[in-house]
Amino acid sequence: MTTSSLLAPQDRLREAVRGFTPNWFAATMGTGILALTLPHLPLPGAETLGEGLWWLNMALLLLFTGLSAARLLRFPGESLATLRHPVQSMFLGAVPMALATVVNGLVVFGVPRWGGAAAGLARDLWVFDAVLAGVTGLLVPYLMFTRQDHALERMTGVWLLPVVASEVAAASAGLIAPQLDTAGATTLVYAGYVLFALSVPLALMVITVLVLRLAQHRLPPADLAVSMFLPLGPLATGALALLQLGGAAPRVLTAQGLGDLAPTLLGLGLVGGLVLWGFGAWWLALATLTTLRFARRGLPFNLGWWGLTFPLGVYAAATFGLGALTRLPALTALGQVFVVVLAGLWGLVTVRTACGAWRGDLFRTAPLA
Repeated sequence: MTTSSLLAPQDRLREAVRGFTPNWFAATMGTGILALTLPHLPLPGAETLGEGLWWLNMALLLLFTGLSAARLLRFPGESLATLRHPVQSMFLGAVPMALATVVNGLVVFGVPRWGGAAAGLARDLWVFDAVLAGVTGLLVPYLMFTRQDHALERMTGVWLLPVVASEVAAASAGLIAPQLDTAGATTLVYAGYVLFALSVPLALMVITVLVLRLAQHRLPPADLAVSMFLPLGPLATGALALLQLGGAAPRVLTAQGLGDLAPTLLGLGLVGGLVLWGFGAWWLALATLTTLRFARRGLPFNLGWWGLTFPLGVYAAATFGLGALTRLPALTALGQVFVVVLAGLWGLVTVRTACGAWRGDLFRTAPLA
């Protein structure tokens, strides 16, 4: 029996609010990406199940946003300490990425039900999400350089979380744009490429340094072992963004008299998507091998386990995008395999998270030191 289980309900709630950190938003990222990829499975009820998870994800996002606001108001010191924490602060990038899964669900599930109203709401929420992603991608690195204590030997894949949010918004722009009129689509497509530029080059720089760190200092500690999957996220999301923006661009370019450039962006989506997808395949294999190595010794559970879900889910989405563009059934089948694995991982991590939250273990935050 844990100490938290001995507390009165109001005290348990107070401790949960005090210990609530942005790490929890990784759960909405994982739930949201599973909801978005489930309709690709050729199984009866898969789309309905995906829509149900999308509604659950919206409820979780609202709950976590409320808990974050309560912590900021009730425990402002702890909230400000998160900005200085070298790991917790990285998960601020999970907030706009979690919102992006809800926004994308408005297109995938909302537009068939409510038509243009859902598309308009997705556009409006996307604007907020894009601004939030851009601010996070600048603010957190600035804090890293000026307020936090980092060293190469302590570096992990969580460094990627703040900067990846912008390319997630870029991929969302490519998904939403075809649902809008030409003027609205024009803004989203051009903004999407700018957001891609704000994220992917920096993410590749971080991955390069991460490879150097792994070569010089070996693998991260066991409690951060799952962070090895995180570099898969920007590679897969970058591929997905190029594919979706490339598909949305021809209508915009044609309306502006630039139709001759449309094949170029379509080709960039195919070639760039394949290159990033191939790099992602190498990293997926590496992360799997290193995680299995850790698993033989025992992997302590923490909220970082949600890092198993979103990167794999986005990689599955990119695989489906490449399968549709190349018309290669093998890619579509491979994407379906990834979704099945993702569903199993999501179930495992969800159960462990629920148990840890009930015991209060997951609300005990590490000290700043």
